[in-house]
Amino acid sequence: MKLGGRTVLLCSCERTMSFDADKIATALGADAPEQVHDHLCRTQIANFASALDADEPLLIACTQEAPLFEELATDAGKQQLLAFTNIRERAGWCTDKKDANPKIAALLAEAVLDVQPAGSITLKSEGVCLVYGKGQAALDVGRKLSERLSVTVLLSDAGDAIPPRTVDVPFYSGQISAASGGFGSFEIVVDSYAPSVPSSKGVLEFAMARDGAASQCELIFDMSGGDPLFPSHERRDGYFKVDPTHPAAVAEAMFAVSDMVGEFEKPIYVTYDSAICAHSRSTQIGCSRCLDVCPASAIASEGDIVSFDPVLCGGCGACASVCPSGAASYSYPRREDLIARAQVLVSTYRGAGGKDPVLLVHDESHGADMIDALARFGKGLPTNVIPFSVNEATEAGHEFMASALAAGASGVVFLCDPRKGDELTGLTAQAELVNTIMAALGHDDGERVRLTVEADPDALDAVLYDLPSQKMLAAHEFSAVGGKRAIARTALGLLNDAAPAQQEQVALPESAPYGRITIDTEGCTLCLACVSACPMNALQDNPDMPQVKFVEQACVQCGLCRTTCPESVITLEPRYDFTAQGLTPVTLNEEEPFECITCGKPFGTKSAIERVTEQLAGKHSMFEDDEAAQLIQMCDDCRIVHHTKREDNPFAAGERPKIRRTEDYIEAANRRRAGGKNGELSPDDFLLDDD
Repeated sequence: MKLGGRTVLLCSCERTMSFDADKIATALGADAPEQVHDHLCRTQIANFASALDADEPLLIACTQEAPLFEELATDAGKQQLLAFTNIRERAGWCTDKKDANPKIAALLAEAVLDVQPAGSITLKSEGVCLVYGKGQAALDVGRKLSERLSVTVLLSDAGDAIPPRTVDVPFYSGQISAASGGFGSFEIVVDSYAPSVPSSKGVLEFAMARDGAASQCELIFDMSGGDPLFPSHERRDGYFKVDPTHPAAVAEAMFAVSDMVGEFEKPIYVTYDSAICAHSRSTQIGCSRCLDVCPASAIASEGDIVSFDPVLCGGCGACASVCPSGAASYSYPRREDLIARAQVLVSTYRGAGGKDPVLLVHDESHGADMIDALARFGKGLPTNVIPFSVNEATEAGHEFMASALAAGASGVVFLCDPRKGDELTGLTAQAELVNTIMAALGHDDGERVRLTVEADPDALDAVLYDLPSQKMLAAHEFSAVGGKRAIARTALGLLNDAAPAQQEQVALPESAPYGRITIDTEGCTLCLACVSACPMNALQDNPDMPQVKFVEQACVQCGLCRTTCPESVITLEPRYDFTAQGLTPVTLNEEEPFECITCGKPFGTKSAIERVTEQLAGKHSMFEDDEAAQLIQMCDDCRIVHHTKREDNPFAAGERPKIRRTEDYIEAANRRRAGGKNGELSPDDFLLDDD
């Protein structure tokens, strides 16, 4: 069977799976496979070798024996031809084996999609490692690691450490009070820093302790037993936090850190477009959602924009999930590829006769292990639950959730790791947003987007098998093109078109990135400060007259307009507008312009000029008389002209003196010579007549 340019090799894994290859091929629009294997990795390995000899790309529906197949392909110089997908734990090993065909077809279709790889940065390490811990255990680990790395030991407590006969590893005493940076560029500050005394005999002694000692290293092996040096330390590359009372964990970490020498490629998880960032304008803070949810402190405020440190970024994707404008976008994979995978899975599953598809979004560590446990020791996944592997479950935003539902998924379940429970704030808000809209559209048969935070396979089994039966949603085909908001509007619009209760507007939670603003026109002076502050061009002015226009679909509810408004007359209203009016500029406030009393040129607003005149005319020292008060009602050009014509014009000067040239002085001297005595001249003869 050929699919997406690849020859698909199916195996029933010694007949532990039951599937109909002909039905799967029909669902995929492919020819039936010539053979369905039962023991491809062992007795039928020759069939794999024959397929490899054809020099055509292969898709092997098995991941357990991938190392074996890769070894054989590498020996043949054809490892680039291989791709793998897991249909066993994710589909075939389940209670209702006869109903697994639609899901297997969907997984195969997903596996042949071309996904654009993310960019990467290069990190370098020469193996400069700090071992931070207590007593003899830290010294022993430091000595062992020094065989592969350049190690320094910092003892937070000398404890039972015995003075070494030979100081083959430098060691000091002290406590780390601050740490920053990432793999290849850590910086630490140490208090009570002290070198050892060479004459230490029975116990280690240290001298000349001082605070605030600073140092750099490329790797940190922390076995101090204290609090982690970094938030979300599991995501901090190059930082190894281990329990010193757990020998197996220490040994595992030692193996890992000893290989951290050389150059390493790290994916760039997030791309950032500062042009559409709504963080700040003119020192006024608007949106800080990405800063609020980043667990790794990899995002920092830099004036009106933010900066992302790809070295510190752990790839959770929470920033991209909550970003209202799409300025922060997850690229591992790209938004377009993520949605395309969901569309292929759902459409293939439904096309093969599957009913009530539910996407189970999970990461490749915790989630894959849970699915494996269900398949091996339980009933496996329900036949309608389609696993959807991502780098991090928290990377998904409301545009992905809405797109999956619009593609025909009955629901989306996010399987989250309890150890990362503090990172779920953004994902929870995104799910609440979609569920609010779906409920308003008449889908009140239960939450369409759910979060399950479980580490117990039995508990996950109960959650998935107890999912409420929900009405099938209409399936739509659409391309996920454009930015985050454009994709979300397309998906939500399709859901509304096919909804039991179509809506024009839906009220949303306070944190929602959609909504409108209202202006109290009684207090608004049309100063247009809000227009200049709006980062999304949702607020617009009119060059021909005092006017504020508003495009609702562009508003991200960042609040910069409200913060900037000097009159405090702007109110935010979170909601979603399905109508075309949401894309059309509407006038929030307008007023007749005031015309200059001298030249008639319009300037300012009539109410503002009249208000200022009322408050200043005859009441302020600069506008005591009627003539001075009229300046308020003149345009900027006419005010200048008026000042120049006043008798007390402070800029007035005397008549400009006549320009004196050299020829003028010579001519005056000649006249005096002609009338003088004996033709002689004195110095005064060179003065002009009017001098």
